[in-house]
Parts: sequence; structure tokens; C-alpha cells
Amino acid sequence: MLCFTDSLTGNKNEFVPRDSGKVSIYWCGPTVYDIPHLGHARSSLAFDILVRYLRWSRYEVTAVSNITDIDDKIIERAAKEGTTESELAQLYEQKYVDEMDRLNIVSPDHRPRATEYIAEMITVIQNLVDRGMAYTTSSGVYFSVDKLNGYGALAHQSLDQLREGSGVRVEVDTEKKDPLDFALWKAAKPGEPTWESPWGSGRPGWHIECVAMSLDLLGDDFDIHGGGDDLVFPHHENERAECVGCDRLFARTWVHNGMVLVGDEKMSKSLGNFRTLAELLDAWDPRALRLLVLQTHYRRTMEINEDGMTAASAALDRLDSFERRVTGVDLIQTTPDENVVGKFKAAMDDDLGTASALAVIFDAVREANRALDTEDIESASALVAAVHELLLVLGVELSATSDNSSDAEEIDSLVAARTEAKLSKDFTEADRIREELSDRGVVLEDGPSGTIWYRS
Repeated sequence: MLCFTDSLTGNKNEFVPRDSGKVSIYWCGPTVYDIPHLGHARSSLAFDILVRYLRWSRYEVTAVSNITDIDDKIIERAAKEGTTESELAQLYEQKYVDEMDRLNIVSPDHRPRATEYIAEMITVIQNLVDRGMAYTTSSGVYFSVDKLNGYGALAHQSLDQLREGSGVRVEVDTEKKDPLDFALWKAAKPGEPTWESPWGSGRPGWHIECVAMSLDLLGDDFDIHGGGDDLVFPHHENERAECVGCDRLFARTWVHNGMVLVGDEKMSKSLGNFRTLAELLDAWDPRALRLLVLQTHYRRTMEINEDGMTAASAALDRLDSFERRVTGVDLIQTTPDENVVGKFKAAMDDDLGTASALAVIFDAVREANRALDTEDIESASALVAAVHELLLVLGVELSATSDNSSDAEEIDSLVAARTEAKLSKDFTEADRIREELSDRGVVLEDGPSGTIWYRS
């Protein structure tokens, strides 16, 4: 039974989609005013794994993740760099997509931009105004939080608690009826991009875009709305308020990933500006970052530091070594080991328990190696099939041809030298090289197609 923890209720509930066999999911994408950071990577990986698992579980998934391409930060950055908001947004959107590709993130089915949905946003705002849920001032149109029964439910705070502060920043506007009231439409300011509306020239507020996009592309009562837990308040709270204020059903389940704590002094010295995703992916195999993320439950805060990346790289090396070993073995075609698949599914069904699921895979790798050691090809084949299939569910692709460790090239040379020694019948030298490699934890496997190596 597939279960998720719903941020709205705080309960772990069985997942029952709106439409049988189909899943509609929306998660908040980036505001494209700067290069991607590690928080973008963590959130994108969390929902990439969710989508992959749902599809493997035979759901037909429609995935939507937006691009915020007009925003205060974009306007400020464009002015600073002497470019247009559109040019700046296009630049950083492409940088974001490029980095997600490096992480092997499956592209969403739809990646709408805010500027493409202005008309739909105006329609939602007009509905709120007509219902008395919003009001106009000289600076724009504002949602009246006092009009909505249950505002603060997603944040698990009352209006009074939110008003008391709770670390929430609110705009100072003497025309607002309540400090928590938030902008649906912002009146035009000199030098800013604007669009026409019933309330004059201006541009949309931040929260309204996700409502317009998700409802248009997925319909009312769609299945899952996600994003980082830093978006719970005010962004997602305000999205929910806008939709409920229109008397429409919004997301059935709210899924939020935890934040990232970045590095220590040691990592800082080795990587420089390691808060930049590109910097980290230039220094480490992107697959290692995925493995590191998988080792922490998506709802928990995780730390990315040098020790963690080193350990994840070692784990990746063990998997690639395993792949090199099995590539040289004449395995039989068979279905994945049912016991392994069952344990994996049980872990993932429990609120995407990726750490437990990954442990199941590594246990299967060890079992497969033992089966190969005893030449139990039937068992080995089923275990290998399970490892391959389940790693792909998690987005981890193995390599049998490369080793990213610093001594891989040297090991390749020693293996080649041993092969040459055997051909020359210099078995003393061949044995010496094998012993040297064995002392370094490298296992050699001789086969009809040559010698492969892997780390023990």
C-alpha cells in the first residue's frame, strides 16, 4: 500500500489518486534569476524519484513543474546587469535545465512559464474579487486572509499566531487591511514589465501563477502538490487560499522535501563556492550526489559536505565495480529476484523510504557477488536483474567502462601489464601483479572476453 505524509494533515495516508491508475502532480520550479544551487538539486531529485517510482508502479503520470520568469528578483537582477527581464530569465532557465540534465532528472511533461499564463491568472484574480475575497488599493489587488476560514492550516498556525510574527516577513503597506494580506496583482512601476488587466497595467503576484498553471494543466482536485518545505508558508499557504477562495478543490496531498545544509570548512577549501550546483557537479560524479540524496529521507533536512560526497562516491564505485564484474559473466535472461523487488517496493511504498530501498539494493549486490563466487548463475542472474531494474527506478545508471577514482587508470595499466605477462608466459610477473592489486582491494576476473576488475 503506497503511503505519503500529507503536509496539510501531518498524517501518513494511503495514496488514492483522483483518477484510477493515473497521477497528476505539480511541484514548484525555480525563479530563474541566478544559477542553480544545491537546494534546487535536492528538490528536483526528490520529485524525480517520486515520478520514476509512480511510473514504475504502473501509474500514468502527468508531471508539471513551473518556471517563474517574472519576479522582483528577476527585475532587480536584470536592471543591475543592464539586460531585459526576458533575456535574463531565458539565460538562467537554460542553466537550470542543463544542470538538471547532468543530474539525470526526467523532464516534467509540462514546464510552463509565468509569463505564458497571465490571462489565466487574471481570470482567477477576477473570480476572487467577484467573491469578495480580494480588494484593490493604489498598489494593486490583495487577497484578504480574514475572509478565508482556515487560513494558516498548511502552516499549522492560526491567523493570530501568524500575525504575531513567527518569523514571517510582510510588506509594509498602509492601504492593506491586514499585514498578512498578499498581492495578487501589482500595479505598474516605472521601468518594470507590465500587462493590461481590469485593475490597470501591472504584473501578477508570485503565488497566483502556480494556481493558474496547476488548475489549467491538471484540473481541480489534482493529486499531489510539492516543493521544498521552505515554501509551505507563505507560498503554498497562499496558493491554497487563492484556490479555496474561488470555491475550487486544490491538491489532494501536499508533499514537501527537507532543506539542505551545506558543507563544512573542509569542503569549502576543496570546492570553493560549493553552494553552486555546477561547482559541485564539476568536482564530483553527479550520480554520487543522487546517491547521497537517496540516503536521506526526502522529508528530512540533509547535509552536503565532503565526507558525505566521499562516502557516496565510494558507494558508487562499489556499484560500478559490480557492473564491471557482471558484464564479463554469461548471465541468463530471467525476471528480477522477487524477494528483492518485494523488499524494495515495501520500502518505497512507505512514504518513499529511499534509504531503506537503497540498502535492499546493496544487499542484493552482495548476494549476487556470493552467487557468482559459487558459480550459481541462475541466482546471480535474477539478483543482477533486480539490481539493474531497481537502480533505474531511482535514476542511478551504472557504468562498466569507467571508474572515477583517482587510481583507475593505473589499475587499468596493471591489468594490461598482467595480460601481457601471461601472453609472454611470464607467470611469476602475472602473479605478482595480481597480488599487488589484491593488496589494494582489487579483484580480477578472467573470462573468455578478457580480464575485468572490481573493488572488493
